[in-house]
Amino acid sequence: MSETEPETRSEQEWREELSDEEYEILRERGTEARFSGEHVDRSDDGIYRCKGCGEVLFDSETKYESGCGWPSFYAAENDAVDTRQDDRHGMSRIEVVCANCEGHLGHVFDDGPEPTGKRFCINSVALAFDDE
Repeated sequence: MSETEPETRSEQEWREELSDEEYEILRERGTEARFSGEHVDRSDDGIYRCKGCGEVLFDSETKYESGCGWPSFYAAENDAVDTRQDDRHGMSRIEVVCANCEGHLGHVFDDGPEPTGKRFCINSVALAFDDE
């Protein structure tokens, strides 16, 4: 878990605080269209935070171009994300959620670069970017 207190907002509070698209992605486990997100081609130095709670999730140093159409990272910040089995839509995948607010971020695959071999495939809508 993160070092901050876990989120305890009700679903009604989430609906009031997030845009419709943010709510669909973060709370209803949606997916934005490939190559549509604002962070897909971002190469600035900085950190990526959870759009729901502000928790630091990824560092730009771990971002890479995977060609999948979503921002890709080979590592998450320590204890910032949790993973869960996701068998929806006739596929078997590993879902990635924010460890603090349990917001849906995307999925992780075992086809990424070294040193981890992971590809965290994350929805731009689920991320806020802070430049350094």
